[in-house]
Amino acid sequence: MTLRFLGTTSDDGDCPTLYDVEGTDEILVQGERETDPEHLTQLRDVKESETFVRIPRSLLTRYAPRSDAPELQPFSSISHLFRDFKHTAWRLETRRGYASDRNSPKWPLFLAGEDIARGPDNAWRENVRTQTAQGKRFERVRLVDEPPTQGQEFLLASASSNVAAGEDIRNLTRAQARQLRLPDHDFWLFDSKILARFAFDDEDTTLGVYVTQEPAEVLAACQVRDAAWHHAVRTEEFAGRVRSTM
Repeated sequence: MTLRFLGTTSDDGDCPTLYDVEGTDEILVQGERETDPEHLTQLRDVKESETFVRIPRSLLTRYAPRSDAPELQPFSSISHLFRDFKHTAWRLETRRGYASDRNSPKWPLFLAGEDIARGPDNAWRENVRTQTAQGKRFERVRLVDEPPTQGQEFLLASASSNVAAGEDIRNLTRAQARQLRLPDHDFWLFDSKILARFAFDDEDTTLGVYVTQEPAEVLAACQVRDAAWHHAVRTEEFAGRVRSTM
């Protein structure tokens, strides 16, 4: 089972921390082990397999979910949100590659060294134009390794089509993302109130999304967005930096 970082109140990232155990209703807690003998004697119904840790109350109030874990839904279940959102649709992309890109008609052209910066219009870009014409914003931050993976190079090479349609796509190195304590999972955030978190298999294929309006999770996603957006670099500039180092 996969652990998903929820949040920490530690500035240096050592502890304490909360994690979600994906696919369950359980939360994993990291903290200082309780060793006070007087406290240990007061604990009830203790199994041999159990241990106890101390965490600050603020960690729970800020990051502990207050509702049941959402169920996995097909990605198509949120397709309406890309039309119905009121202000912003914001995406964090963290993976080193996506099966959907490798299955794209552009992929073999990219491997052959052809220019894939421009391409025929599609339903996604048509919708982006429609929504941005109404003053709405489509924004993304993509994490990039150093050096970039093949999948990340593909996204850098093809991003201008989406940018021309109205998306604001920016990039951040993975090293910076780690310094900022950004999560390692992808999500869409709609109007700072609806969070759709992706699930992938080991082949980078989208399995579906977990959709929630849980205040603690949405707040954490908003904080991630603000930190990532502040440090991220526009695609054209970032791509130029990458080319200059190759």
